[in-house]
Amino acid sequence: MQDLTRVQVLKLDEKHLQHIEDDVVVEEPLEVRVNGESFSVTMRTPGDDFDLAIGLLWTEAIIRSAGEIGTIAYCPNEEQPELKNIVNVGLVDANRKLESSRRLWSNSSCGLCGKATLDAIHQECRRIDSRMTISYDVVCTLPSRLRQAQLNFERTGGIHAAALFDAGGNLLLLREDLGRHNAVDKLLGAALRDGTILLSETVMMVSGRLGFEIAQKALAAGVPIVVSISAPSSLAIELGHDFGMTVVGFLRGRSMNVYTHPERVSV
Repeated sequence: MQDLTRVQVLKLDEKHLQHIEDDVVVEEPLEVRVNGESFSVTMRTPGDDFDLAIGLLWTEAIIRSAGEIGTIAYCPNEEQPELKNIVNVGLVDANRKLESSRRLWSNSSCGLCGKATLDAIHQECRRIDSRMTISYDVVCTLPSRLRQAQLNFERTGGIHAAALFDAGGNLLLLREDLGRHNAVDKLLGAALRDGTILLSETVMMVSGRLGFEIAQKALAAGVPIVVSISAPSSLAIELGHDFGMTVVGFLRGRSMNVYTHPERVSV
């Protein structure tokens, strides 16, 4: 699938008027089904769709291991056969049904339902007890390493990235998407399917705001340190505090704010 498209643009500034072509990020819906039953529809950048589906099911506690996955495949789209916008994940337990009242945690972080969502996560997720540490100097290098690997951002300026690094700052895995949460699901789904990355010894960095949905997904995967160049939300900080996850925000140049569990960042 093509994740970028070229469009005609009228470019204006104080001195010039030009007709040019510009690269734009593609946005299309993806429906995720479980054993043929619709689970979620998300707007995403096409590409790495199987990673996105698996990551979504994992971070929403529908599956807990790669061993629960039987098959994964695109479903035919009767209205637009050329599009591959429906993914079905067949679980090993082919008779398993989704709870009719199940609501995505990543869509439940409004002020009215935040407490109920946190209560549910306390029941589903385990506290992170990783002893991993990373040096302040290495953390400072992560934004530039992320940007260097983020090829589509250079062409469009309009796509988010999520990446996993080890304690030495080495890039392990990166995924891009128009949506921050989709980039994270693609990243964590790829890590789960790969099976060789020890997530309890990684740092996850995101290119945008560190909201509740990002922190919740990292927690579900057992990632001990989450870093952003932008601001965290109050719920993300609360989640990090309660579950032993280090939350770092406003990482710019040699400056950063460590909101929770600073013992993992050595100075």
